[in-house]
Amino acid sequence: MSEPIIVDARRLLCPLPVIRLQQAVKKAPKGSLIRVLATDPGVQNDIPAWCRVHQLQVVRLEQIDREWVVEVQA
Repeated sequence: MSEPIIVDARRLLCPLPVIRLQQAVKKAPKGSLIRVLATDPGVQNDIPAWCRVHQLQVVRLEQIDREWVVEVQA
């Protein structure tokens, strides 16, 4: 498995983390793992909702200290 594509959305407020994820998904090869790093707690709801609409799978959603890590299968 290849390394995940990192989207650094720390210090950005929603909807910017979702927009950055959307941009990464458009560029990523199908099946890529995209890891979003964020400090806005809104991503815990916003990214899964966006993924449901676009039929993508959230494979990890975790808070580590004051950051959120969300991994999406593109």
